[in-house]
Amino acid sequence: MPDWATADESGTGIDPRGVIRMAGTSARPGICPALLYADAKAAIRQLTQALGFTELSVYEGEDGAVVHAELAQGNGVVMLGSKGRGGVFDTAMKDGGPAGVYVVVDDVDAHHRRAVEHGVEVLTPPTDQDYGSRDYLARDLEGNLWSFGTYAPELQG
Repeated sequence: MPDWATADESGTGIDPRGVIRMAGTSARPGICPALLYADAKAAIRQLTQALGFTELSVYEGEDGAVVHAELAQGNGVVMLGSKGRGGVFDTAMKDGGPAGVYVVVDDVDAHHRRAVEHGVEVLTPPTDQDYGSRDYLARDLEGNLWSFGTYAPELQG
């Protein structure tokens, strides 16, 4: 877990609003992208309001910076925080470029309409792909690329 991520104070795995954190459940995701933003609060607003993520938890430092946040989409989670808080993860990410994340959604066209209504920069409109997916590509406020589509890899096991 990145050094900017902190556990809840009670150690129960339940955030102060009573939301059970995915990391404490048997249905936890195996991979969670971790992104840092210059304006993490604006990123949270865009990801929840325009791109349909659900806020699971947000922890702020005394200075108001986002120390750690978890947002869910389907059965996946993205973790994010504010840049410039120090620590190994923040330092290592300092010169990192934007990231790209693929998110599975049921209705690509409806998801795209919502993004457009909220002014999200869309790089490619919903498109049927040769491999059977329908997807579109968007850029968030700080340059990260988000693909939303119907392709969902199946894990063997």
